Amino acid sequence: MKSNSEKWKKPVISHGKMTKYNYIVQYPENLKLGKNFDIGEFTYINSQFGVIIEDNVQIGSHCSIYSNSTIDEKHGAVNLKKNCKIGTHSTVMPNVTIHENSVIAAHSYVNTNVPKNQMWGGVPAKLIKNLGY
Repeated sequence: MKSNSEKWKKPVISHGKMTKYNYIVQYPENLKLGKNFDIGEFTYINSQFGVIIEDNVQIGSHCSIYSNSTIDEKHGAVNLKKNCKIGTHSTVMPNVTIHENSVIAAHSYVNTNVPKNQMWGGVPAKLIKNLGY
């Protein structure tokens, strides 16, 4: 019997079109994907200036990930490191790295880098606790 990781396949992603898993990516040519990631329904990813989603990343439904923000004219790559988790309805802004094994609480606004093995949450997101990994 095959494990889940052996069955997993990267989805087909086209600019501005809903994937079969019901999330949207703009500028997919600037999106780098690892393996075994999970992106929730109705999530929006703007990868105009680059987004990297590494292995085993989980992104909840209704999240927004921006490498380009037209509201405050900020832009820069977003990097979601291995095993990080982003709770539903969260927003990740340009120039942010969420490091390995970190967790972002639901409904959070992340506008700064998150160190590895930490839980952050809130608007704007702040350290909640260190995780014992």
